[in-house]
Amino acid sequence: MAIPRRLAEPPSAALRTVLGDLPPAALEGRCDAHDHLFLASPQLPGQELDDPAAAAAELRAFKEAGGGTVMQWTPHGMGRRAAELVRLSRATGVRIVAATGLHQAAHYAPDLLDRVRGDLAALFVAELTEGIGGPEGPRAGLIKVAGGFHGLDAHARHTFAAAAEAHHATGAAIAVHLELGTGALDVLDLLCGTAGVAPQHVVLGHLNRSPEAAVHRTAAEAGAYLAFDGPSRAHHATDWRLPDALAALVDAGFGDRLLLGGDTTTAAARSAAGGPGLPYVVSGLARRLSLTLETAAVERMLTDNPARAFATEWRA
Repeated sequence: MAIPRRLAEPPSAALRTVLGDLPPAALEGRCDAHDHLFLASPQLPGQELDDPAAAAAELRAFKEAGGGTVMQWTPHGMGRRAAELVRLSRATGVRIVAATGLHQAAHYAPDLLDRVRGDLAALFVAELTEGIGGPEGPRAGLIKVAGGFHGLDAHARHTFAAAAEAHHATGAAIAVHLELGTGALDVLDLLCGTAGVAPQHVVLGHLNRSPEAAVHRTAAEAGAYLAFDGPSRAHHATDWRLPDALAALVDAGFGDRLLLGGDTTTAAARSAAGGPGLPYVVSGLARRLSLTLETAAVERMLTDNPARAFATEWRA
């Protein structure tokens, strides 16, 4: 199925943080476009991100390194601790965007999936417009879903359909976990072809894990945002290819579609525990990339691009 060509971003938009909506121009500092402050999964037993004090220390270090905003991609049912996100944002001054959505089925107990599968779109819309856990909770600012390895299983197709429905109802960006960086074109076929989501509202994550230049360029030509989020210790295998992959896309004219993140998924990957953690994305990684790319191009990846990628003209 043909993927629609990219369209222009809306003339006015807002970023939905846990403390309220902000125009993109109001953001200060650099942005980690894909990370986690809290996360729990049966796939990572004993490695939970569940310590508010450690999350606060990580955010303070992030801010000291020049960070200003964190996009937290932890979706529904994986220990988001939404109330803590509000407290931490106020205490540290770091803007935080929370996620609704659903990960792969393997990350949940079967009974939780049974409870939510009936009307996922309604759940996503409620968390985007009313609040996570109800009106007393903060509103989510993005929808996180996940593909499979080189394909989309029935669970993924169900969650993607719900994400598209929620996007059409609210305008929220859809952030996609690509398993080992694969399946990007299948995702765009489904979301932007079948489901009618404009490609500039799709963020493809983990592309560093499958550094296939033709796929990257095709996704960028379609108009999606491309997130490279591999500095985390758990995802280091292809990190050394990151500068060349980004340089190829910048040289091809797609520097405005690129995002950087850390994807810290375990307590051991935080900066205080050996890291590199959130601070590295806006400091060490930026320095590394500046050896290959113009500093202005790297700065766009850490400021203007994520502000546009996750901002939308909210419809609810």
